[in-house]
Amino acid sequence: MFRRTSVNMLQETLARLAEIPNIVAIKEATGSLQQVSEIIALCGDNINVLSGDDFTTFPLMACDGVGVISVTANITPNEIAAMIKAFNSGNMEEARRLHLRLLKISNAMLIETNPVPVKMALGLMGKCSEEVRLPLVPMSEENNLKLAVVIKEYGLI
Repeated sequence: MFRRTSVNMLQETLARLAEIPNIVAIKEATGSLQQVSEIIALCGDNINVLSGDDFTTFPLMACDGVGVISVTANITPNEIAAMIKAFNSGNMEEARRLHLRLLKISNAMLIETNPVPVKMALGLMGKCSEEVRLPLVPMSEENNLKLAVVIKEYGLI
């Protein structure tokens, strides 16, 4: 079962939670590699740490994280999977190359509130409608244009 806390729990709290057998992972989305390192140091093998931000996946895995809950994988699943596979097979050069290649598109997924940009990107790619439901609102025209440029640069449209 997945629970979203929307708060930054103290590492000591996570260490206590990691002792509960049915708590097996945490999505870490603070962007702080110091916090990730402290969680891993305190929790050891009791809990898996997943990146909650695409841009921190590679460095988080270098700190002993295990993967990502990815927005960008909705539009570039093969590249996200290849980066993680390269990392896990010890090919750091390829993992790093993919991490840096994905940086611009991962940042584009943050141009407005999630999931609006990824929905727009998938719409531009012809995968689904660009329509969003309330309380979400469509992206601004300026950001639509910025996103379209990035999606074209990646050859997705």
